[in-house]
Amino acid sequence: MTPRQRLSMIVVTVLTALGLASVGANAATAAPVTRAPATAAVPSTPVTGSFTDAAGGTGSFAGSFTPTRFAAPSGQLVAVGTLTGTLTDSTGDAVGTVSQSVSAPAAIAQATCRILDLTLGPLHLDLLGLVVDLNQVHLVINAVPGAGNLLGNLLCAIAGLLDPLPSAGALAAVLNFLLALLAQL
Repeated sequence: MTPRQRLSMIVVTVLTALGLASVGANAATAAPVTRAPATAAVPSTPVTGSFTDAAGGTGSFAGSFTPTRFAAPSGQLVAVGTLTGTLTDSTGDAVGTVSQSVSAPAAIAQATCRILDLTLGPLHLDLLGLVVDLNQVHLVINAVPGAGNLLGNLLCAIAGLLDPLPSAGALAAVLNFLLALLAQL
C-alpha cells in the first residue's frame, strides 16, 4: 500500500467513522453559541450521553457533532465542530437544547492491512504423466488489527514499518481541505 493510499484510507475512515467521544463537552452546562448551521454535505456523528437531573434522576442527551475543521495542537489530531442536541430529564421532559463549539480527539482507525495480493495465471503442468491444470487464481491476504487480533496487529505493524507517517498537522490540513470540498457539494 502506497503512502497516498494509506492517507486516503485514513482520511475516509476519519470522516466516516469519526471515532469521537464527547470528551470535554459537558452537555448539562454547555452555553449556547450562535453559529451558522453546518452545510448538509458535511457528515455528522450522533452523540449520546447521560447526566443527573435536578430531581436526582438520570437524564439523557441526544444530539450530533458536525466537524467544521481539524487542528493539531501539541501534535494531537482533534476535530473542532458544533455539538447540537437536546437534554431530556428522567421524566422525559426536554429541559434544554445545546449548540456549542467543541473540540474532541479524533481517533484514526485502520480497517485492514494488505499483506499479499497475488494473481497467478492459468497453469498447465505435465509431470511424468500426471497432468495438473489450474485456472487463474487470485489470492488476497489482509491482516485485521484490533483487540485480540495478535497476528493481525503484528503483520500490520511489520507491513507499515517503512511507510512514512504523516504528522498530525499535515493530516489536519488534508482533512480541512476535504471538509471544504464537502461543503461545496
